Amino acid sequence: MADIKTNDFYCDFVFSNKVQVKKVKETVNVLAFYHTNPSWTIHIVIVPKKHVASLMYLEDFDLIKEIFRIAKEIIQELKLDEANFKIITNGGSFQDSKHLHFHLVSGEKIK
Repeated sequence: MADIKTNDFYCDFVFSNKVQVKKVKETVNVLAFYHTNPSWTIHIVIVPKKHVASLMYLEDFDLIKEIFRIAKEIIQELKLDEANFKIITNGGSFQDSKHLHFHLVSGEKIK
């Protein structure tokens, strides 16, 4: 599959510093930050820095391991495993930004 890049909030705004975000964790390959328009009491986005259009375009499975390692660290640090949490990714027409990303959410839905 060829990689696509259209409507990419992360490459176009976050990684270009056009939008400032409150970082939770960062590695060479992954950035986790508080969602700029949260739908949950705790709403963190975990995104690879390398452009991957969606889960269907993923070829580097070590990247997924790193994303989930970061997610687990955040869950433990915020003690979400003692409360509640979900990890969500969207694809197809459900995916607004065409860059693979995961939502780590906890608490109550606010929208």
